Formats: sequence, C-alpha cells, structure tokens
Amino acid sequence: MNLPPKVRMVEVGPRDGLQNEPRPLPVAARIALVERLADAGLQTIEAGSFVSSKWVPQMADTDQVLRGLRRRPGVAFPVLVPNLQGLEAAREAGAEEIAVFGAASESFSRKNINCSIAESLERFAAVIAKAQGYGMRVRGYVSCVLGCPYQGEIAPQAVVGVAARLLELGCYEVSLGDTIGVGTPAKAQALLEAVAREVPVERLAVHFHDTYGQALANVLAALEKGVAVVDSSVAGLGGCPYAKGASGNLASEDLLYMLNGLGIETGVDLGALIAAGDYISGLLGRPSRSKVALAMAHK
Repeated sequence: MNLPPKVRMVEVGPRDGLQNEPRPLPVAARIALVERLADAGLQTIEAGSFVSSKWVPQMADTDQVLRGLRRRPGVAFPVLVPNLQGLEAAREAGAEEIAVFGAASESFSRKNINCSIAESLERFAAVIAKAQGYGMRVRGYVSCVLGCPYQGEIAPQAVVGVAARLLELGCYEVSLGDTIGVGTPAKAQALLEAVAREVPVERLAVHFHDTYGQALANVLAALEKGVAVVDSSVAGLGGCPYAKGASGNLASEDLLYMLNGLGIETGVDLGALIAAGDYISGLLGRPSRSKVALAMAHK
C-alpha cells in the first residue's frame, strides 16, 4: 500500500459530536474535554459553534469555551461559523480559525440552511473574505458527499463544484463528509479521484460517519489516494440524525489504533486519547462508543 507517512487527525468531538448528543454539557466540562484532547497531542480540535443556541442548544456559550482554553503553540481550536454575525461573535471571543459548512445536495442545503447551494456559497464568500481580513484561517466542509437523506446518491461532479469553489474562496482545506455514512471504499476512492482533478489532494480531508460500519475502511481507501487529514470524534461522540439508533462519527481512538498499526505518525497518544473519551462518556452517563476503548477496558 502507498500510504502517507503522517496523518493529521482533526478532532470534531467537542463540536460535531456534542451538538448531536441529547444532553448539553456545562462550559467547564467542554473546556476540560478540549484541554484533555490537546494534552493527548491533537493539533486541530473543533471547540464549538457560533450557531444560534435556539437551534443548537448544545453549542450555547461557545464564546466562553474559547475564552477559557489555554492557547498552545501549534494547536488550533476552530469554530463553526454560519454567517457574518457568527463570525463577529467568534472574533470577539478570540477565535483564530473558523469553519464554514456547505452541502453537495440541493435538497439538504434547502432543508438545513434554507437556501440553495449557490446561495450558500455566496454567503460563505462574504464570511471567508472578512475572516481573512481579520487574519483568520478558514476550513471548508462539504456534507452529503456520498449520499443525502432526501435525494439519495450524489453525483461526484456536484461535490467537485462545491469543493473547488470553497478552495477558490480562500479555504486552506476542504473536508469531504459522508455525513450519513452510506459510502463504501470504492465509491470513496472514485469520489476522491474526481475531486482531486480540481482540488489538490494535499488540500483535502475526509470525514466519514460509521452508520453502516464502513468508516475505517473508507479512511484506508482515502489514505491510499493520498489524503493525509482525517476527521474523527473522541469516544464516537454524536449520532447520525438521519438514521435513528445508528452510530455517527468515527471514534478517534479507533482511527488512531489503525493508524498506529499502519506505522503512520500522528503525534497523538492513544492512552491519553482513551482517557479523554472515558472522561466525556462518564459525563454523558454512557459507555464510550469506541471499540478500541471498550477492548482496552476489558484487557
């Protein structure tokens, strides 16, 4: 296998994970989780989201989370920003990196953010330009890249168009998200081949949900295509809102175990990562959803 020697793990648990958990956690607990993840060696940790707390109560007080974090050289705490109002709030809280979140599905875009893909990209153009003026880095997300809960399969060219536009607008990196977890390795590779014709593979990341148990297989398929940035969520935080009872995000512990087994460098300590997952799972009152963490606990 031709695999990258090093992979950057992007930890999405404190944002993408916790926003899908039924119970909101206090600010102190969210800060403690992010700090534990940074202590484990993760260099990119989503700290929260500046969306309306009316719609996502789990992400309320993200400004307090950001202000409470200890800044460390080489560690980024990006926050999701949906619009200019969110950008200003993030800036006031001291954010140095933001993320914008688009979709490759027209149906999902209209149902999720009440506008077309084209309209969403115009919205992001203003946000990205202003963020760059503030000296912030911007990461782009594309959801529903391998399937949509409303319109089924998504044509690769639809993903190519959104990813290329986000790059053109100024995103330093674009994360391709199989947010309902229906993808399989062959489809993941075909998608990456299509997108890489327009977006350099070194500017791509992948984000696979594990709804059908394919996330790790899809990550390996992406690594074989040269992708070296992978999103994951400690303890498998978060669910799949479109498949009741299904697991959502790929557990960071399981990803790291595989990367370690492949001899790929990450800079992340597995024991410390498992401990962070155990910490947050305890607060949520349930076992970790990481298979590695559960296996280690019974070893």
